[in-house]
Amino acid sequence: MHNAALAELALTDRKFRDWRYSSFDVEPEKLSAALDLMRARGFRGVNLTVPHKVLAVTLVAGVDRDGSDAGAVNTLLLEESGWRGFNTDSYGLAAGIREDLGIELTGTPVLLLGAGGAARGAAAECLRAGCAGLTILNRSQATLDAMLSQVANVAPEIPRRGLLLAGTKETLSPGTLVINATSAGLKPGDAAPARLADFPGAAAVYDMIYNPRVTPLLAEASRQGLRNANGLSMLVHQGAKALEIWTGVPAARLAPIMRAAASNALGYS
Repeated sequence: MHNAALAELALTDRKFRDWRYSSFDVEPEKLSAALDLMRARGFRGVNLTVPHKVLAVTLVAGVDRDGSDAGAVNTLLLEESGWRGFNTDSYGLAAGIREDLGIELTGTPVLLLGAGGAARGAAAECLRAGCAGLTILNRSQATLDAMLSQVANVAPEIPRRGLLLAGTKETLSPGTLVINATSAGLKPGDAAPARLADFPGAAAVYDMIYNPRVTPLLAEASRQGLRNANGLSMLVHQGAKALEIWTGVPAARLAPIMRAAASNALGYS
């Protein structure tokens, strides 16, 4: 989707004709060396996925507010002082939920599934946006505690709490939005990260996973008649925001091109 957008930009601006977006498989322990090499080779920017989002925070020269709040970065821009980190996942999440579900995070109670790198960005965005309250559901107490500590100073006036998944059943506040930030549902045979039946009261479900198109969680949401969407819109909007950081071209202009390319590549269209 990035190369589709760059190709479109190159039609009217020659400077983008030599720009290319490529993927590299980097082992976590080699991330620092890889970033040094990319800097030496003149890379304009870098996207990071798990587990690099959290690891990179200590390796960059600076971090934007979203990345600082989340303790994770997914986008790097090369500046004179070195790499500067950004978290565009938060922007992508809010834009995706607005686009697909017609929901604003402001004033909405949220049940967040997961406490890893992707969940940190989601939690910080929900709190900054002024959600009505945030409940985080996770399997591990240690990871849950680390998440709550990370976002402790983000909109501290908004109530938040953490619950362990095992054995938890609770009626949610009316209008609650359930967001899945775990990887449960990526692989064939995966179970849903949680049973929606154990959390009655949900109004809508947003699953960050975009492949497969329908996860077990989304299938259950459909059976219950709940509005639901997968994470393709988040993927597109976070990518468009990253490309805006590198090119200066507004994300709103890039997103439709990138969505069409991503949908085609995934067989959505």
